[in-house]
Amino acid sequence: MRFGLGCNHPRSALPWRSLLPHLLALLLLHLGSAQIRVVAPSPRVTAIVGQDVVLRCHLSPCKDARSLDIRWIQHRSGGIVHHYQDGVDLDQMEEYKGRTELLRDGLSDGNLDLRITAVTSSDSDSYSCTVQDGADYADAVLNLEVSDPFSQITRSWAAALAVVVTLLLGSFVIIVFLHRKQAEPRRELSESLQPLPPPKSLEWN
Repeated sequence: MRFGLGCNHPRSALPWRSLLPHLLALLLLHLGSAQIRVVAPSPRVTAIVGQDVVLRCHLSPCKDARSLDIRWIQHRSGGIVHHYQDGVDLDQMEEYKGRTELLRDGLSDGNLDLRITAVTSSDSDSYSCTVQDGADYADAVLNLEVSDPFSQITRSWAAALAVVVTLLLGSFVIIVFLHRKQAEPRRELSESLQPLPPPKSLEWN
């Protein structure tokens, strides 16, 4: 004999409508306990010598970063380009003093953007944006490429000048060589046309 569950027995699977609140609660709990991440939306930034540039990073998920330990580090030297902690700017590399600014207006939204003023060719490098929040640590890396149009023009002119000088020297050598080649037959002809010396007078004993 086969027995059915009947309409009054609870089903083994809950309908999606009753599951949705539980799924949302789990998602919120997961986000609340998730570790921070630092994201660089543009891993490559370009600038021209003398310009100001902004290196952009942000927290994910977004959270207020005003109380965090934020450091921007240059890879080549390993030195601190900018150090911010609990609303205070701390020590940094000598060559960046007075040239960097953490854009604090965006900190409350999780933005960690750093402005570098009057960039130079030596600023071309990779930079890490690091964040410490208690036991949580995260970082992101981006590259700054600084070009110098004046230097490129100077190198182009120097290369062109070197080519011109090489051509002039080559032309001078060829002209001298051809002149000598043409002078040899004339010299030989001149020597052949010289009058013979008069014969010596005979002496009679």
